[in-house]
Amino acid sequence: MKSYDLNLLVALDALLSTGSVTAAAARMHLSTPAMSHTLARIREAFGDDILVRAGRKLVPTPRALALAEPVRALLAQAQALQSPEQGPGLALVRRHFVVRAPEGMAVVYGAALSEALASQMPLASLQFLPESHNDPGALREGRVDLDVGVFRSRDPETEWVEVSHQNMVGAVRLGHSLLGQSMTPKRLAAARHVGVTLRPGEPSALDEVLAERGLERMVALQVPSAFAALIAASRSDLVACVPERVARGMASSLKLEVFALPLPVPPDVTRMAWHPRYNADAAHRWLRDCLVRVLDDPALKGPAVLASVGSRKKSARP
Repeated sequence: MKSYDLNLLVALDALLSTGSVTAAAARMHLSTPAMSHTLARIREAFGDDILVRAGRKLVPTPRALALAEPVRALLAQAQALQSPEQGPGLALVRRHFVVRAPEGMAVVYGAALSEALASQMPLASLQFLPESHNDPGALREGRVDLDVGVFRSRDPETEWVEVSHQNMVGAVRLGHSLLGQSMTPKRLAAARHVGVTLRPGEPSALDEVLAERGLERMVALQVPSAFAALIAASRSDLVACVPERVARGMASSLKLEVFALPLPVPPDVTRMAWHPRYNADAAHRWLRDCLVRVLDDPALKGPAVLASVGSRKKSARP
């Protein structure tokens, strides 16, 4: 392989990420002819066509696919060499961070994260994407900076930490008939529920616990997020069983009653995952730390959830 400079790797990453000479040229602020010339230099340096035409599109060769991840990792390491390591230096960072997370997380914590970002990295921006069931390679391929959610399985090439543990709670509209008497697992299971679609292969802890007791929920509506489930519950007689923090954060505005479930359900463990190429990146590390702090902020936790509807009513009697 002939010698090459680092700029060729930057161009190669842009070409492989976009699959288009025109789009790669726009990303690198070059003309399309200049990028075509750069692609020719890349082909000569690596002794491979890198991108070949298939109909109207360009597709990567096997050699290009094998190069994609090492090139991204190498560029990230090179960028880390120039990344400001001290807090004040972060003010010079221009980045667009993409976080994939449950919809409710953006609603409850998005503003706090944006304010923290503005104070430390005013030139950076933050974008939330909803959880996706058909893009498992987003972290590995650089489309997402952080993946946050209640997932048990993960890509073995990624790093992850547990950022919070949340109890599962129930939420219904004010005046719901389920609130009128003591809550039991049987009454809970018999109600009509709005369920949250989980990632492929992820079981529902609540359904597993109910099944152990020979019970099964009637899930009348399936929605993509806990936030959507709470909205549906506020506008109907459906019962939403969702993580406690999201329920607390939305209960007041949606006029919901939040109650503890009448059976022990293992807590949801929220995890944060990222690709190892960002381990040494100061800006990315600050974002990870900031997200953990915001999720643990007492001001966003809300009041304690009542032990149960039945026990509350009993304790109110003289």
